[in-house]
Amino acid sequence: MRPVPAPLASRLLALLGAVLIALAFAGCAGLPGRDPVRMNVVGLEPMPGEGMEMRFRVKLRVQNPNDTAIEFDGIALELEINDRSFATGVSDQKGSVPRFGETVVGVPVSVSALAAVRQALGLMDGRAAADVPYVLHARLGGPLFAGMRFTERGTLELPAPGKPAR
Repeated sequence: MRPVPAPLASRLLALLGAVLIALAFAGCAGLPGRDPVRMNVVGLEPMPGEGMEMRFRVKLRVQNPNDTAIEFDGIALELEINDRSFATGVSDQKGSVPRFGETVVGVPVSVSALAAVRQALGLMDGRAAADVPYVLHARLGGPLFAGMRFTERGTLELPAPGKPAR
C-alpha cells in the first residue's frame, strides 16, 4: 500500500475540518436564541379500533414563532390524564412549519381498555375534581439530531354530576 502524499493528506484534513465545523454550526442553529415552538390540541376524531382498544386521531396545531421554517419527519405523543398514561401514538408524517406560521398535524393514538377503565373509575369514585389535569408530551422528529420535544399542561373542565355539559 502506497502512502498518501503530504499535500493530498493536508487537503483531506482541511476538508474534514471544514465539514466538522459546518456540522457544528448547523447543530448549534437549533439551540438557544430560538423562541419555543407551541403545540396545542385542536381536535379529536374517532377512528376504528382493534379488539378492546379505542383509537382517535389527535389534531395538533404547531406554531412556529421563529424566522426560520421547521422541517419535521415524524411525530410521537403521549397523553397523561390524572398523572396516569392514557393514550400514545406515532405518525411518520413529514412536513414543515413555515417561519412565523403554523400547521395542523394528525396523529393516530391508541387507548387501551385498561387505561380507559382506570380513568372512568377514577372519575366515578367521588375523589375526582371538576378539573382533571392533563399533560401532553410530544416530539417532532427532525433531520439528524434536530428533533424537538414539547410538553403542554392544562386541565379538562368536567361538568358537575347532574349538570349538563356546556
